[in-house]
Amino acid sequence: MRCAMSIREPLRKSLSSRALIPAALVASLAACSDEAPPPTGGLGPRPPMPELAAQTGAQRLTVAQYGNAIRDIFGQDINVPTSIEPDAPLDGFVTLGSSVSTISSRGVEKYEKAAFAIAEQVVADPARKAAVLPCAPAGASDLDCAKKMVASLGRRVYRRPLATAEVDRLGGLLVQTATTLGSFDEGIEFAIAAMLQSPNFLYRPQVGEPDPKNPGKRRYTSLEMASRLSFFLWNSIPDEELLAAAESGKLTEDEGLKEQVMRMIESPRARDGLRAFVTDWLHLGELDALSKDPTVFTYYSPDVGPAAREETLRVFEHLVFDLDADYRDVFLTRKTFVNPKLASMYAVPAPTDEGFGMVELPADSPRIGLLGHISILALHSHPRSTSATLRGKFVREDLLCDSIPPPPVNVNTGLPDPSTEARTLRERIAQHNTDPTCRACHMLMDPIGLGLENFDGIGRFRLKETGAVIDASGNLDSVPFADARELAIRIHDSDKVAPCLVRKLYSYATAFEPTKEESGAINTLTYDFRASGHRVKSLLSFIATSPFFRLAHEP
Repeated sequence: MRCAMSIREPLRKSLSSRALIPAALVASLAACSDEAPPPTGGLGPRPPMPELAAQTGAQRLTVAQYGNAIRDIFGQDINVPTSIEPDAPLDGFVTLGSSVSTISSRGVEKYEKAAFAIAEQVVADPARKAAVLPCAPAGASDLDCAKKMVASLGRRVYRRPLATAEVDRLGGLLVQTATTLGSFDEGIEFAIAAMLQSPNFLYRPQVGEPDPKNPGKRRYTSLEMASRLSFFLWNSIPDEELLAAAESGKLTEDEGLKEQVMRMIESPRARDGLRAFVTDWLHLGELDALSKDPTVFTYYSPDVGPAAREETLRVFEHLVFDLDADYRDVFLTRKTFVNPKLASMYAVPAPTDEGFGMVELPADSPRIGLLGHISILALHSHPRSTSATLRGKFVREDLLCDSIPPPPVNVNTGLPDPSTEARTLRERIAQHNTDPTCRACHMLMDPIGLGLENFDGIGRFRLKETGAVIDASGNLDSVPFADARELAIRIHDSDKVAPCLVRKLYSYATAFEPTKEESGAINTLTYDFRASGHRVKSLLSFIATSPFFRLAHEP
């Protein structure tokens, strides 16, 4: 097993000195070395990657993808309306919801209003208008210039070259409007608004074509692959180089595909793609609406949620792109990114007077890794208290991919109020779990969440609750731990961590929940991910170049 000694060795020393880790675990940690090769030898034979076609369908652009696309087309400083059809998450991912959701009648009106608001900005700004108008119109009825304009801009908006009939129709619309209203600019505005309301922009249709190398099978076209890659890796539209490669047919060839995938992963835009995935996966978008009772949590303010989200996203960016590190290090790292507000909540010196900077938490800090982030601790708590159940459920479902059934109908899920007999959450849970209908599921979650009880409902460290000393021990899959630091090690070492991340990223990439038939692809990807040293950049490449990402079902 590969170990990041820069993280694990100081942790091993600090924990073993407090006699919190069994001697056998200390010995196994000590055996780790920076020079240890990636874990290829102990994995056994690689399971073959099945020639499996991914589920096929059209995905509507998410709110974030819509905004990213508009800014990439018309400029980063354009004002993008946010009042459009809202996202509908499925299995935690808005990308999955976009594959099954439709647009409401009200949503159609919102897209129309947004399209004209964007078009008006383009026409009103000389620089923006010049960027989309490749010719000087001779007058309001200049059809040739109109066609050049819609063909040039439409290629970016539709993410493919326009068919002749499409150019004729949109060019005709531009000239008809310009002639009626007496201004070529008015025609441009209507043509842009029409394109931005088109399903060719709002959806990513994926139909495929017969695969000449695999009779009887279908593959995504080169142009379809461009959009699949760009929305997966960048959460936005293809850039000019990717679109040109798609038009030349390179994205259906192994070498051409690999070349573009590696370029895209090394691009700064890949950080935006990672942020989009992590935000969905860890539910970080909910932090904008984080609400805590300020009479209970005096450190709370409305800026805590957004700041906490930024901390977590920066940590993932740093581990994946700056260090190209083992993904599991996110559970053990003492390095994080804070602004003055978060620094005060973590009781560490602020690295900068404003904005975010990196800090390294003390070696003996009770806070470590992802589970020490305010984003996780505050999000999975109640407005006035912590919740071992919500925190344990997060670990089970989002980090280990275990399934937790919903509570039975009409079962009281509330815990008893604190009392002299039950002052701590652990004691109140024990009372609650005397009900056998509650105990079975709670035993899957509560023993994990109780390990985080030294952090209150907003994520600040504490030793006591209502005057009683907190016992933060617990167990993960029957393996005991003493506190949050040992829990982090248990999760880091869990055999479920790697396949869970693969499954989550697989779902995000395909925009569909995996079927049983796709388990073989996930198993092979998990093998390759482990063999790479659990590096996320490698996993992104494995997914983007695998057969299931390139082959298509009949539409």
